[in-house]
Amino acid sequence: MTGAALAAPAISPGAGVVAAGAGAAAAVMQLAGALKTAPPLAALPFDLTLLAFAMLLPFATLLAATRRWHVDPAIALPVAAAALLWLWLVVAGSWSPSRLVAARKLPDIALLAPAMLAAGMLVGADAGARRAFCAVTLAIGAGLGGVVAWGALVGWAPRVAADAELARLQYQVAGLAMAMAGGLAALRAAEARGPAPALGWSAVVLALAAAAMLPGGRAALGSLGLCVAAVPALRLWLGGRRGAALLWLAGCGAVAAVALAGLLLRPGLADGLRTVRRLAEDGPGLDTRLGLWSAALGWAGQAAPFGLGTGGFSIAAGFGEWRGRYPHNHLLEAMAEGGLPGLVLWLAAFGGAALAAGLLLRRVEPGRAARIGALALPVAASVMVSTDLGNRMAWFALGLGLSLGLRAAAPARA
Repeated sequence: MTGAALAAPAISPGAGVVAAGAGAAAAVMQLAGALKTAPPLAALPFDLTLLAFAMLLPFATLLAATRRWHVDPAIALPVAAAALLWLWLVVAGSWSPSRLVAARKLPDIALLAPAMLAAGMLVGADAGARRAFCAVTLAIGAGLGGVVAWGALVGWAPRVAADAELARLQYQVAGLAMAMAGGLAALRAAEARGPAPALGWSAVVLALAAAAMLPGGRAALGSLGLCVAAVPALRLWLGGRRGAALLWLAGCGAVAAVALAGLLLRPGLADGLRTVRRLAEDGPGLDTRLGLWSAALGWAGQAAPFGLGTGGFSIAAGFGEWRGRYPHNHLLEAMAEGGLPGLVLWLAAFGGAALAAGLLLRRVEPGRAARIGALALPVAASVMVSTDLGNRMAWFALGLGLSLGLRAAAPARA
């Protein structure tokens, strides 16, 4: 890989332990919102996210200090654009009509987002940390799928917060965890040597797909389908097995068509599938989302060129100081609240990261590229239909994508 090498001293004899600790802590932090839906974690007297971040911090520091990092120039633009976007949104907060929303949102953007981006890049670039992250993510997603399925059998629902907005976010994150796990399990099925492990991992994928139909997260179900189809196909394509990649995509399409036909022929099968019911019946939910997008576009035009100010959309749209009423689309939010500079910087950061990842795919090992895709694609889909610019999962996922341009090597021996 071309790029500048940043030397680091050899200070950690337990490099494998450090990498595994960083990867495991990062996975728990990224999916802490999902874990909070499952007993006994739902009743913890402390914030699981903060605990996981506190555990990640020393591991990530040691990981950064005990590797030699090789940086590809392709990621320079999106990293710089992300930094300028954070700075611009802080400046834009000075003319925002919001006080409460801005006060909660700006620390997430200015302080948490840079840390999440850096953590995602470190964990995604180091092989040991990436393995641990994938293993813990797969375990969390499969465990939550089991919790959801058990709840369906015994008439119990996953425990969520009493606050309706927080409860909605929790089941969305639980769906994202199952989508990531589904993509990783499908990848294991495609990589399996022999029919027995391939069938076993395929059964895990089908179980996760069934579980994802229960809690109500439509975006998460779509993300799971996208990951199950695209991630193994990407792995096979990059590995030179293009025919197998196309066959995998065709097989996924056939399975989806059979499932859809079954639901159409037997509508009663969808009675207990809340996600499927919402896809078929929740017109008001879609209307609300379209209304928010339309309002964001309208206010982006009226407040051009510098935008409403960070956190100002909910007040301008008539919702008052309510953070939950954001545009539900990162690009529209950046444009409405950050104006034309916010739009350009968001496109350079997130769009630039997507372009850089596409350019870097053939420069990294196929399995690594596919695993990063499984971990980042569900969140990438979510930022276009949900979450706001202060969401930590989005910035961590951006870091994972950019990690394709970062390579960790063992420190040189003295």
